[in-house]
Amino acid sequence: MSHPMAPSDALPDALLDAMTVCVARSGFAGTTLEDVAREAGCSRATLYRHYPGKAALLAALVARDGEAMAARLVAEARAADHLTDAVVAVVTGGVLALRDHPALARLLADEPDVLLPYLSFAGHTAFLAVAADRLAPAFSAHLAPTEAVRLAEWVVRMTLSYLLCPSDRFDVADAAQVRSGVDAFVVPGFSHPSEVHQ
Repeated sequence: MSHPMAPSDALPDALLDAMTVCVARSGFAGTTLEDVAREAGCSRATLYRHYPGKAALLAALVARDGEAMAARLVAEARAADHLTDAVVAVVTGGVLALRDHPALARLLADEPDVLLPYLSFAGHTAFLAVAADRLAPAFSAHLAPTEAVRLAEWVVRMTLSYLLCPSDRFDVADAAQVRSGVDAFVVPGFSHPSEVHQ
C-alpha cells in the first residue's frame, strides 16, 4: 500500500521505512526501486535523489535501525548490577530486536549473504566496528573503557555468528544458556571487573 509523500526533510526516513516493508514482504532480491518508491508515495527519480540504489538503501537502513537498537540495548544493560547481567541483556536483547525487525529477520532467514557485506570489519566505518563502539557503554560501569570496547566487539561478533549460523546446541536467545556461557567463558577473561571503579 502506498502512502502520501512525506515532507522532504522526512523523506529519507520514509524511504527506509518503505524499504523495510518491501524487503519484509518480498525479500531483497524481490524488491525493486519502483516498489520502494511506490510504498513511500514518491517517484523513482525522487528516491534516487536520496539513495542511488538498493544497496545504499539497505546500508542506510542497517545503520539507522542498528543505532536505535544499540541505544536501547545500552539503556537496558546499564540497569544491570553485574557484568554477566549486562552481557546477557545485550546478547538476548539484540537477538530479539533483530528477530523482531521485519526486514532484517527476513534477510537473516532467507538471504543472509545480502547482509554479509554490512556485517564485517572491512573498513573503519563497517557495521560491526561501529556496533562495538556503540555498545561499549553497556559495560562501562563494570570495565575500563578499552576492556568495554573489547567485550562489546566480542559480543557483536559472537551474537551475529550464531544468528547467521544457528547451533542445535546453543540458543543465543535463551537467557539461561547465554548466562551459563558468559559466566563460564566470558567474565573470567576480564580481571576482576567489579574492582575497576573501586
